Amino acid sequence: MKMANVFAKNLSSKQVMATDGTEIGILYNIVMDIKSGDLIDLIVKPDMSLDTSKYKTDEQYILLPFESVRAIKDYIVVDKNIARGLTPEPVEI
Repeated sequence: MKMANVFAKNLSSKQVMATDGTEIGILYNIVMDIKSGDLIDLIVKPDMSLDTSKYKTDEQYILLPFESVRAIKDYIVVDKNIARGLTPEPVEI
């Protein structure tokens, strides 16, 4: 997946949403592999109404693998199945 360059400061406090429109929460931070520069996880403060039981959590935050990111525009859009550690949703062409 090729995405345009996005500066980290532009991601701060950005809303995170699933491809099905579910509001997941607000981006809090990003985990990066310091040697390779690869982005590992998004650290997200979950929406109050989100059931976090199906997500990997770290105390009050949920961790979404960076490979689940599908788009970064007004929102960060993630594939909910990958975010939950499941197989990806089929893509309609």
